[in-house]
Amino acid sequence: MARRSSPTPPPGDFEERILDVDVVDEMQGSFLEYAYSVIYSRALPDARDGLKPVHRRIVYQANEMGLRPDRSHVKSARVVGEVMGRLHPHGDAAIYDTLVRLAQPFSMRLPLIDGHGNFGSLGNDDPPAAMRYTESKLTSAAMAMVESIDEETVDFGPNYDGSEREPIVLPAAFPNLLVNGASGIAVGMATNMPPHNLGEVVAAARHLIKHPTADLDALMRFVPGPDLPTGGRIVGLSGIRDAYESGRGTFKIRATTTIEDVTARRKGIVVTELPYNVGPEKVIAKIKDLVGSKKLQGIADVKDLTDRAHGLRLVIEVKNGFVPEAVLEQLYKLTPMEESFGINNVALVDGQPLTLGLKELLEVYVDHRFEVVRRRSEFRRTKRRDRLHLVEGLLVALVDIDEVIALIRASENAGQAKDRLMERFSLSEVQTAYILDTPLRRLTRFDRIELEAEQEKLHREIAELTEILESDTKLRSVVSGELASVAKQFGTERRTVLLEAGAAPTAAAVPLQVADDPCRVLLSSTGLLARTADGGAFEPGEQRAKHDVIVSAVPATARGDIGAVTSAGRVLRLSVIDLPALPPSSAAPTLAGGAAAGEFLELASGERVLALTTLDESSPGLALGTVQGVVKRVVPDWPANKDEFEVIGLKEGDTVVGAVELRTGEEDLVFITSDAQLLRFQASQVRPQGRPAGGMAGVKLADGARVLSFTAVDPAADAVVLSVATASGTLDGGGTQSTWKATPFEQYPRKGRATGGVRCQRFLRGEDALAFAWAGPAPARAATASGSPVDLPERDPRRDGSGTPVTHQVAAVAGPV
Repeated sequence: MARRSSPTPPPGDFEERILDVDVVDEMQGSFLEYAYSVIYSRALPDARDGLKPVHRRIVYQANEMGLRPDRSHVKSARVVGEVMGRLHPHGDAAIYDTLVRLAQPFSMRLPLIDGHGNFGSLGNDDPPAAMRYTESKLTSAAMAMVESIDEETVDFGPNYDGSEREPIVLPAAFPNLLVNGASGIAVGMATNMPPHNLGEVVAAARHLIKHPTADLDALMRFVPGPDLPTGGRIVGLSGIRDAYESGRGTFKIRATTTIEDVTARRKGIVVTELPYNVGPEKVIAKIKDLVGSKKLQGIADVKDLTDRAHGLRLVIEVKNGFVPEAVLEQLYKLTPMEESFGINNVALVDGQPLTLGLKELLEVYVDHRFEVVRRRSEFRRTKRRDRLHLVEGLLVALVDIDEVIALIRASENAGQAKDRLMERFSLSEVQTAYILDTPLRRLTRFDRIELEAEQEKLHREIAELTEILESDTKLRSVVSGELASVAKQFGTERRTVLLEAGAAPTAAAVPLQVADDPCRVLLSSTGLLARTADGGAFEPGEQRAKHDVIVSAVPATARGDIGAVTSAGRVLRLSVIDLPALPPSSAAPTLAGGAAAGEFLELASGERVLALTTLDESSPGLALGTVQGVVKRVVPDWPANKDEFEVIGLKEGDTVVGAVELRTGEEDLVFITSDAQLLRFQASQVRPQGRPAGGMAGVKLADGARVLSFTAVDPAADAVVLSVATASGTLDGGGTQSTWKATPFEQYPRKGRATGGVRCQRFLRGEDALAFAWAGPAPARAATASGSPVDLPERDPRRDGSGTPVTHQVAAVAGPV
């Protein structure tokens, strides 16, 4: 039993009064009062306008302050101060937080506040600036919420201290509760409603107005599901139907993603839309935590490239060797890139918290609009009737204006004039007062015409308003038409995609890591690298494409290593999985989708990749030829613990001009020099040497000559020799090319190693050097320095004949791969 003392007695009254109260009764009563206050005055929205008291007070007070869309912004602190001082008996922080949310386009499907300044970011990763720094005013949508509030369309009640009047509910020209959603935690109950598309909700409401007995299936044809401000993808629609039927349900929201080539070496998952109320910082932090704890594999890096111009852009780079689709499925499973949203449609209906389905929510709103339009029509009809009453009285006075003036002049005072006019012309007191207050300048013939036109207009408007009030069909038509106008003014396209079930591949269907399948690694004449499972065969007459001249190709496996031979006599180890994968194709391979070798290898200035090797120690090894005529066969003894190593000891000023991995060791090695000499000899004449060795004499060079080409040719295969002669001073190939010639390889006899060879092209007048030469299997392909295809000339059977004028400058030639 608790004792409650009476208030302090007045002076002189010393009698003590004690009231005994049961603790249980006191706790029950106090808790119910507190619970009702939280439910009704703070946490739950009204089903009619979809606003909690603090939202309603902000919008109403901003309207009272004249913060319309066509006016300038004011400090948010001023709005918060007015709301707190006049209507809302709570702290400024709660009011400002609410104002901020009303201005956030990623929180509200149709924002009610136009904010100027930092109003926060998605997921509250970047909190809003203080209210003294931001500015705000109402949006056009908010003006629709308070439209006709001054026409007695809604009830008003006292504020917290009885000194002001505030609306109990707003007229709400659109279904705000469904459009913008709501969330709140009360005592013993909570609400969580997702936003919807305005056009879809209005269409459903209009259908319900026309067909009051429509069932849920009919309404869901207009409202198939939520439409979230941040877009995303809703996966699974059964929970949405449950929510629309019973008021409770759950659905999953997935981020909108695409898989792109984010760098030359890696693919990535690009996130452009996140689930509702999830920010990029939250996703990044979760990914980093999972990667650090080794619960998530395959992530190389995460970058937030979001900006105002392009919106949200979160780039998640996937490590080479991992399947992006499988990594994405893991991200959905382990990170906030997929979130569940629990719908709990709890709202106040006649002051009582109820759980409502879609039809009930629309019915409550539609009934509210019926009441608003009915009360507005009654108010307007009363105003027009009052005005008509005055106009009719003034017209009566205008008919006998002379008598009216005489009667007024004959009266001793205004009261007597008023009584005489009422008696003489059978006017009401209001009409008489209006006539006496009307200036004489209004009593002209023109004003009489205007008054008669106004009288006719008022009769017409009163009839229309009376029809609305007396005809339920007309009332429904007006409400439906106004909703259609609002949807036309504020409606936008749907942002959220609805999926019946998960469309992304599952982890069980797609392995996380790329399998170690056989593939081929290709090197183009333009220095691009790629891997493909395709064999790469081509036909001579097929359509050519840029970057389709493959100068080297080696077999490998997706998770294996190969070697890249450079002009500096080095072999650089290269991981195959790092290379971009080309799609399989029956056509000729083109490396337009490849990446430059410099993206994967550290090359010195002027160093370039000449060929690829398998690093297979069971092969005959490499054959190398240098600019100074040195030839070398390298013993295939590749160190497993080194990523780079030398394969030839070069003399000062010498560089490797050609490298090829021998297949059988029975190939012919071919040197072509700048003075048009071709030397062909068997590879078996070259003794294999260790990696540090400097090689041996390959071709004998004349004074001033140098090696242009070194290749290996299968003597049993059809092969061709291409040579391009130029004018003097263009030995580097940078000048204008003059003539070229393609000759069958069989026309050139074998000679001994370290000899001078035979002539492969006779120079015309003005020509004294070759700018380009090549020997290899046919059919051959040629390209310019940029990789554009070049058609080669017809074969000339003359071994040392002269060439024909060139059509294009040739920078590379290669045979079949």
